Amino acid sequence: MTVSKPANSSVSSEHRLQIKRLLEPTLVISSSTGGDVVKGLTQMPKTLPPRYFYDDRGSELFEQICGLPEYYLTRTETAILQKCASEIAQITGACEIVELGSGSSTKTRILLDAYQQQGLPLHYLPIDVSAGILESSALSLLADYPSLQVYALAGTYELALSQIEPSELPSRMICFIGSTLGNLNSQECDLFLSQVIAALQVGEYFLLGVDLQKPKHILEAAYSDRQGVTAAFNLNMLEHLNWRFDGNFDTTQFEHWAFYNETEHQIEMHLKSKCKQSVELGSLKLNVHFEPDETIHTEISRKFNLNTIQQELKAKGLVPQKVWTDENQWFGLLLCKLQA
Repeated sequence: MTVSKPANSSVSSEHRLQIKRLLEPTLVISSSTGGDVVKGLTQMPKTLPPRYFYDDRGSELFEQICGLPEYYLTRTETAILQKCASEIAQITGACEIVELGSGSSTKTRILLDAYQQQGLPLHYLPIDVSAGILESSALSLLADYPSLQVYALAGTYELALSQIEPSELPSRMICFIGSTLGNLNSQECDLFLSQVIAALQVGEYFLLGVDLQKPKHILEAAYSDRQGVTAAFNLNMLEHLNWRFDGNFDTTQFEHWAFYNETEHQIEMHLKSKCKQSVELGSLKLNVHFEPDETIHTEISRKFNLNTIQQELKAKGLVPQKVWTDENQWFGLLLCKLQA
Protein backbone atom coordinates (compact mmCIF):
# COMPACT_ATOMS: atom_id res chain seq x y z
CA MET A 1 0.00 0.00 0.00
CA THR A 2 1.50 3.28 -1.03
CA VAL A 3 1.78 5.97 1.60
CA SER A 4 2.47 8.83 -0.79
CA LYS A 5 -0.43 11.05 -1.68
CA PRO A 6 -1.99 9.79 -4.94
CA ALA A 7 -3.44 12.10 -7.53
CA ASN A 8 -7.08 13.11 -7.05
CA SER A 9 -6.97 12.25 -3.34
CA SER A 10 -7.86 13.95 -0.09
CA VAL A 11 -5.57 13.56 2.94
CA SER A 12 -6.52 14.30 6.54
CA SER A 13 -4.50 16.77 8.62
CA GLU A 14 -3.12 13.80 10.53
CA HIS A 15 -1.95 12.18 7.30
CA ARG A 16 -3.56 8.90 8.37
CA LEU A 17 -6.33 8.98 5.77
CA GLN A 18 -5.99 8.86 2.02
CA ILE A 19 -8.93 8.51 -0.38
CA LYS A 20 -8.33 7.84 -4.04
CA ARG A 21 -11.21 8.26 -6.44
CA LEU A 22 -10.87 5.75 -9.24
CA LEU A 23 -13.92 7.02 -11.13
CA GLU A 24 -15.62 10.35 -11.44
CA PRO A 25 -18.82 10.37 -9.33
CA THR A 26 -21.03 10.60 -12.41
CA LEU A 27 -19.49 7.42 -13.80
CA VAL A 28 -19.51 5.24 -10.72
CA ILE A 29 -22.97 3.89 -11.40
CA SER A 30 -22.74 3.95 -15.22
CA SER A 31 -25.68 6.33 -15.06
CA SER A 32 -24.44 8.84 -17.60
CA THR A 33 -26.22 6.92 -20.34
CA GLY A 34 -28.52 4.56 -18.45
CA GLY A 35 -27.63 1.86 -20.93
CA ASP A 36 -28.00 -0.85 -18.29
CA VAL A 37 -31.56 0.34 -17.59
CA VAL A 38 -32.51 0.38 -21.27
CA LYS A 39 -31.09 -3.09 -21.75
CA GLY A 40 -32.85 -4.50 -18.70
CA LEU A 41 -36.28 -3.01 -19.38
CA THR A 42 -36.36 -3.95 -23.07
CA GLN A 43 -35.57 -7.64 -22.58
CA MET A 44 -37.92 -10.43 -21.57
CA PRO A 45 -38.25 -10.98 -18.70
CA LYS A 46 -37.48 -7.44 -17.58
CA THR A 47 -34.62 -6.84 -15.13
CA LEU A 48 -32.90 -3.97 -13.36
CA PRO A 49 -29.37 -3.95 -11.87
CA PRO A 50 -29.36 -4.09 -8.03
CA ARG A 51 -27.06 -1.03 -7.97
CA TYR A 52 -30.19 1.11 -8.47
CA PHE A 53 -31.38 0.16 -4.98
CA TYR A 54 -28.84 2.52 -3.50
CA ASP A 55 -29.72 6.16 -3.73
CA ASP A 56 -29.75 7.99 -0.37
CA ARG A 57 -33.24 6.75 0.50
CA GLY A 58 -32.42 3.20 -0.54
CA SER A 59 -29.33 3.18 1.68
CA GLU A 60 -31.40 4.39 4.63
CA LEU A 61 -33.99 1.67 4.05
CA PHE A 62 -31.32 -1.01 3.83
CA GLU A 63 -29.93 0.08 7.21
CA GLN A 64 -33.47 -0.35 8.59
CA ILE A 65 -33.73 -3.81 7.01
CA CYS A 66 -30.57 -4.92 8.82
CA GLY A 67 -32.27 -4.27 12.15
CA LEU A 68 -35.56 -6.07 11.41
CA PRO A 69 -36.46 -9.09 13.55
CA GLU A 70 -36.98 -11.25 10.44
CA TYR A 71 -33.65 -10.25 8.88
CA TYR A 72 -31.33 -12.63 10.72
CA LEU A 73 -28.33 -12.16 8.41
CA THR A 74 -26.64 -9.09 9.92
CA ARG A 75 -26.98 -10.01 13.59
CA THR A 76 -26.02 -13.64 12.97
CA GLU A 77 -22.85 -12.78 11.06
CA THR A 78 -21.96 -10.10 13.63
CA ALA A 79 -22.28 -12.61 16.48
CA ILE A 80 -20.03 -15.09 14.64
CA LEU A 81 -17.45 -12.38 13.96
CA GLN A 82 -17.42 -11.33 17.61
CA LYS A 83 -16.60 -14.89 18.62
CA CYS A 84 -13.91 -15.59 16.04
CA ALA A 85 -12.17 -12.22 15.42
CA SER A 86 -9.35 -12.94 17.87
CA GLU A 87 -8.70 -16.29 16.22
CA ILE A 88 -8.64 -14.64 12.79
CA ALA A 89 -6.02 -12.18 14.01
CA GLN A 90 -3.95 -15.03 15.48
CA ILE A 91 -4.06 -16.99 12.21
CA THR A 92 -3.18 -14.09 9.89
CA GLY A 93 -0.81 -12.16 12.12
CA ALA A 94 0.00 -8.62 11.02
CA CYS A 95 -1.96 -7.96 7.85
CA GLU A 96 -3.61 -5.23 5.85
CA ILE A 97 -7.42 -5.49 6.04
CA VAL A 98 -9.11 -4.84 2.70
CA GLU A 99 -12.90 -4.61 2.81
CA LEU A 100 -15.10 -4.77 -0.28
CA GLY A 101 -18.32 -2.78 0.01
CA SER A 102 -17.23 -1.33 3.34
CA GLY A 103 -20.19 1.03 3.81
CA SER A 104 -20.29 2.28 7.39
CA SER A 105 -17.53 -0.20 8.43
CA THR A 106 -19.57 -1.30 11.47
CA LYS A 107 -18.34 -4.92 11.46
CA THR A 108 -14.82 -3.75 10.69
CA ARG A 109 -14.52 -2.47 14.24
CA ILE A 110 -14.78 -6.02 15.54
CA LEU A 111 -11.73 -7.01 13.49
CA LEU A 112 -9.79 -3.86 14.32
CA ASP A 113 -10.41 -4.43 18.04
CA ALA A 114 -9.06 -7.98 17.76
CA TYR A 115 -5.89 -6.93 15.93
CA GLN A 116 -5.36 -3.99 18.28
CA GLN A 117 -5.72 -6.19 21.38
CA GLN A 118 -2.95 -8.42 20.04
CA GLY A 119 -0.67 -5.44 19.47
CA LEU A 120 -0.75 -5.76 15.69
CA PRO A 121 -0.51 -2.74 13.34
CA LEU A 122 -3.78 -1.45 11.92
CA HIS A 123 -3.84 -0.85 8.17
CA TYR A 124 -7.31 -0.64 6.62
CA LEU A 125 -8.16 -0.38 2.92
CA PRO A 126 -11.93 0.08 2.44
CA ILE A 127 -13.44 -0.08 -1.06
CA ASP A 128 -16.83 1.43 -1.89
CA VAL A 129 -18.42 3.27 -4.79
CA SER A 130 -19.29 6.20 -2.50
CA ALA A 131 -16.37 8.46 -1.62
CA GLY A 132 -18.63 10.26 0.86
CA ILE A 133 -19.37 7.08 2.81
CA LEU A 134 -15.68 6.15 2.75
CA GLU A 135 -14.64 9.51 4.18
CA SER A 136 -17.28 9.69 6.92
CA SER A 137 -16.72 6.13 8.12
CA ALA A 138 -12.93 6.47 7.95
CA LEU A 139 -12.92 9.68 10.00
CA SER A 140 -15.04 7.98 12.64
CA LEU A 141 -12.62 5.04 12.76
CA LEU A 142 -9.56 7.28 12.94
CA ALA A 143 -11.02 9.05 15.96
CA ASP A 144 -11.34 5.75 17.81
CA TYR A 145 -8.14 4.02 16.68
CA PRO A 146 -5.14 6.36 17.11
CA SER A 147 -2.68 4.04 15.34
CA LEU A 148 -4.97 3.27 12.38
CA GLN A 149 -3.86 4.02 8.82
CA VAL A 150 -6.65 4.20 6.20
CA TYR A 151 -6.12 4.16 2.45
CA ALA A 152 -9.54 4.12 0.79
CA LEU A 153 -10.46 3.45 -2.83
CA ALA A 154 -13.68 4.89 -4.24
CA GLY A 155 -14.75 2.73 -7.17
CA THR A 156 -16.08 -0.62 -8.25
CA TYR A 157 -14.67 -3.87 -6.86
CA GLU A 158 -13.21 -4.79 -10.23
CA LEU A 159 -11.38 -1.51 -10.71
CA ALA A 160 -10.18 -1.25 -7.11
CA LEU A 161 -8.92 -4.83 -6.93
CA SER A 162 -6.92 -4.28 -10.10
CA GLN A 163 -5.19 -1.25 -8.61
CA ILE A 164 -4.28 -2.14 -5.02
CA GLU A 165 -0.56 -2.39 -4.51
CA PRO A 166 1.37 -4.97 -2.44
CA SER A 167 0.81 -4.59 1.27
CA GLU A 168 3.39 -2.89 3.48
CA LEU A 169 2.57 -5.44 6.16
CA PRO A 170 3.62 -9.11 6.02
CA SER A 171 0.21 -10.18 4.71
CA ARG A 172 -3.18 -9.03 3.45
CA MET A 173 -6.75 -10.17 4.09
CA ILE A 174 -9.52 -9.28 1.62
CA CYS A 175 -12.89 -9.29 3.41
CA PHE A 176 -16.16 -9.86 1.57
CA ILE A 177 -18.65 -10.20 4.40
CA GLY A 178 -22.37 -9.52 4.61
CA SER A 179 -23.46 -12.37 2.28
CA THR A 180 -23.04 -10.16 -0.82
CA LEU A 181 -21.56 -13.07 -2.76
CA GLY A 182 -25.12 -14.40 -2.98
CA ASN A 183 -26.13 -11.48 -5.20
CA LEU A 184 -23.87 -12.82 -7.97
CA ASN A 185 -24.90 -15.64 -10.27
CA SER A 186 -22.46 -18.50 -10.74
CA GLN A 187 -20.69 -16.91 -13.74
CA GLU A 188 -20.39 -13.54 -11.99
CA CYS A 189 -19.14 -15.34 -8.88
CA ASP A 190 -16.37 -17.08 -10.83
CA LEU A 191 -15.26 -13.78 -12.34
CA PHE A 192 -15.31 -12.03 -8.99
CA LEU A 193 -13.24 -14.73 -7.28
CA SER A 194 -10.67 -14.57 -10.09
CA GLN A 195 -10.33 -10.82 -9.40
CA VAL A 196 -9.86 -11.48 -5.68
CA ILE A 197 -7.19 -14.09 -6.40
CA ALA A 198 -5.37 -11.69 -8.74
CA ALA A 199 -5.21 -9.12 -5.91
CA LEU A 200 -3.65 -11.58 -3.43
CA GLN A 201 -0.16 -12.95 -3.10
CA VAL A 202 0.30 -16.65 -2.33
CA GLY A 203 -0.11 -17.08 1.43
CA GLU A 204 -2.51 -14.14 1.83
CA TYR A 205 -6.10 -14.42 3.06
CA PHE A 206 -9.74 -14.09 1.95
CA LEU A 207 -12.50 -13.74 4.58
CA LEU A 208 -15.92 -14.59 3.15
CA GLY A 209 -19.40 -14.45 4.68
CA VAL A 210 -22.14 -16.61 3.10
CA ASP A 211 -25.79 -17.13 3.93
CA LEU A 212 -26.60 -20.84 4.16
CA GLN A 213 -29.55 -22.90 2.95
CA LYS A 214 -32.38 -23.15 5.45
CA PRO A 215 -36.18 -23.64 5.61
CA LYS A 216 -38.18 -21.68 3.05
CA HIS A 217 -40.40 -19.90 5.59
CA ILE A 218 -37.39 -18.39 7.38
CA LEU A 219 -35.86 -17.15 4.13
CA GLU A 220 -39.05 -15.68 2.69
CA ALA A 221 -39.85 -13.86 5.94
CA ALA A 222 -36.41 -12.21 5.84
CA TYR A 223 -37.18 -10.70 2.42
CA SER A 224 -40.87 -9.90 2.98
CA ASP A 225 -40.97 -8.44 6.47
CA ARG A 226 -44.25 -7.62 8.19
CA GLN A 227 -43.40 -3.92 8.50
CA GLY A 228 -43.00 -3.62 4.73
CA VAL A 229 -39.50 -2.13 4.88
CA THR A 230 -38.12 -4.53 2.28
CA ALA A 231 -41.09 -3.77 0.03
CA ALA A 232 -40.35 -0.05 0.35
CA PHE A 233 -36.68 -0.73 -0.42
CA ASN A 234 -37.58 -2.64 -3.58
CA LEU A 235 -40.15 -0.07 -4.75
CA ASN A 236 -37.72 2.78 -4.08
CA MET A 237 -35.72 1.54 -7.05
CA LEU A 238 -38.48 2.93 -9.27
CA GLU A 239 -38.37 6.29 -7.49
CA HIS A 240 -34.61 6.30 -8.04
CA LEU A 241 -35.14 5.77 -11.77
CA ASN A 242 -37.76 8.53 -11.78
CA TRP A 243 -35.43 11.23 -10.47
CA ARG A 244 -32.32 9.99 -12.24
CA PHE A 245 -33.89 9.50 -15.67
CA ASP A 246 -36.94 11.81 -15.64
CA GLY A 247 -39.34 8.90 -15.25
CA ASN A 248 -43.01 8.57 -14.33
CA PHE A 249 -43.20 5.20 -12.58
CA ASP A 250 -46.23 5.18 -10.25
CA THR A 251 -45.03 3.01 -7.36
CA THR A 252 -48.62 2.47 -6.18
CA GLN A 253 -49.16 0.44 -9.36
CA PHE A 254 -46.38 -2.02 -8.53
CA GLU A 255 -45.94 -4.44 -5.67
CA HIS A 256 -43.01 -6.16 -4.01
CA TRP A 257 -42.73 -9.92 -4.64
CA ALA A 258 -40.02 -12.09 -3.12
CA PHE A 259 -39.90 -15.88 -3.03
CA TYR A 260 -37.44 -18.71 -2.49
CA ASN A 261 -36.60 -20.66 -5.61
CA GLU A 262 -35.90 -24.08 -4.08
CA THR A 263 -34.45 -25.48 -7.32
CA GLU A 264 -31.83 -22.74 -7.65
CA HIS A 265 -31.45 -22.23 -3.88
CA GLN A 266 -31.96 -18.49 -4.16
CA ILE A 267 -34.30 -15.74 -3.08
CA GLU A 268 -35.66 -13.84 -6.09
CA MET A 269 -36.95 -10.29 -5.72
CA HIS A 270 -39.30 -8.78 -8.27
CA LEU A 271 -41.51 -5.75 -8.80
CA LYS A 272 -44.90 -6.86 -10.12
CA SER A 273 -47.15 -4.63 -12.21
CA LYS A 274 -50.69 -4.45 -10.79
CA CYS A 275 -52.24 -3.48 -14.12
CA LYS A 276 -51.67 -2.86 -17.80
CA GLN A 277 -49.61 0.32 -18.00
CA SER A 278 -46.89 2.21 -19.83
CA VAL A 279 -44.00 4.09 -18.26
CA GLU A 280 -41.71 6.70 -19.77
CA LEU A 281 -38.10 7.47 -18.83
CA GLY A 282 -37.72 10.83 -20.52
CA SER A 283 -33.98 11.33 -20.51
CA LEU A 284 -33.49 7.81 -21.91
CA LYS A 285 -36.21 8.32 -24.57
CA LEU A 286 -37.62 5.00 -23.41
CA ASN A 287 -41.24 3.87 -23.22
CA VAL A 288 -41.87 0.60 -21.40
CA HIS A 289 -45.12 -1.37 -21.52
CA PHE A 290 -46.27 -3.69 -18.74
CA GLU A 291 -48.98 -6.32 -18.75
CA PRO A 292 -50.86 -7.15 -15.52
CA ASP A 293 -48.67 -9.29 -13.21
CA GLU A 294 -45.60 -8.78 -15.41
CA THR A 295 -42.48 -8.41 -13.28
CA ILE A 296 -39.11 -6.68 -13.17
CA HIS A 297 -36.47 -8.95 -11.66
CA THR A 298 -34.41 -6.79 -9.28
CA GLU A 299 -32.19 -9.14 -7.26
CA ILE A 300 -31.15 -12.67 -6.43
CA SER A 301 -29.73 -13.81 -3.11
CA ARG A 302 -28.20 -17.26 -3.40
CA LYS A 303 -28.03 -19.52 -0.36
CA PHE A 304 -25.05 -21.80 -0.07
CA ASN A 305 -24.22 -25.30 1.12
CA LEU A 306 -21.23 -24.94 3.41
CA ASN A 307 -19.43 -28.06 2.19
CA THR A 308 -20.00 -27.21 -1.47
CA ILE A 309 -18.72 -23.64 -1.21
CA GLN A 310 -15.60 -24.88 0.59
CA GLN A 311 -14.86 -27.31 -2.22
CA GLU A 312 -15.42 -24.63 -4.86
CA LEU A 313 -13.07 -22.22 -3.12
CA LYS A 314 -10.44 -24.89 -2.62
CA ALA A 315 -10.57 -25.79 -6.32
CA LYS A 316 -9.65 -22.18 -7.12
CA GLY A 317 -6.72 -22.18 -4.71
CA LEU A 318 -8.54 -20.40 -1.87
CA VAL A 319 -8.09 -23.11 0.76
CA PRO A 320 -10.31 -22.76 3.87
CA GLN A 321 -8.18 -22.53 7.01
CA LYS A 322 -11.07 -22.24 9.45
CA VAL A 323 -14.85 -22.13 9.11
CA TRP A 324 -17.21 -20.71 11.72
CA THR A 325 -20.98 -20.85 11.89
CA ASP A 326 -23.76 -20.16 14.40
CA GLU A 327 -25.56 -22.79 16.44
CA ASN A 328 -28.40 -22.95 13.90
CA GLN A 329 -25.94 -23.17 10.98
CA TRP A 330 -27.76 -20.32 9.28
CA PHE A 331 -24.62 -18.39 8.28
CA GLY A 332 -21.00 -19.24 7.53
CA LEU A 333 -17.77 -17.29 7.83
CA LEU A 334 -14.78 -18.78 6.00
CA LEU A 335 -11.14 -17.75 6.31
CA CYS A 336 -9.29 -18.93 3.21
CA LYS A 337 -5.60 -18.81 2.30
CA LEU A 338 -4.36 -18.51 -1.27
CA GLN A 339 -2.12 -21.39 -2.25
CA ALA A 340 -0.09 -21.82 -5.39
